[in-house]
Amino acid sequence: MLVSRTQAGQAGGVLNEQEQAILVFEGNWWTHQGDKDALVLERFGLSPDRYTAVVAELIDRPEALAHDELVVRRLRRMRDRSRRARVEGAAARSEERA
Repeated sequence: MLVSRTQAGQAGGVLNEQEQAILVFEGNWWTHQGDKDALVLERFGLSPDRYTAVVAELIDRPEALAHDELVVRRLRRMRDRSRRARVEGAAARSEERA
């Protein structure tokens, strides 16, 4: 079971084994055979949506950054690009309607 951000902060800000495993997995999942969603379900027992939410929360924690800075920064950049694309796409669509 994953520890929530609040619980982790109360426990001294340490990543649990599953959180560490998720960061390792995110660092090299493409080297494994199979679909990422299937691998996530098999390894972590999480649906793709729940896994995405867990990763999103995890990469905002300083403990995750300390554990694997390169992976966390890459995931943050990907999230920021995705957010930017959604905002710019929404702005473009609203301009087309005007």
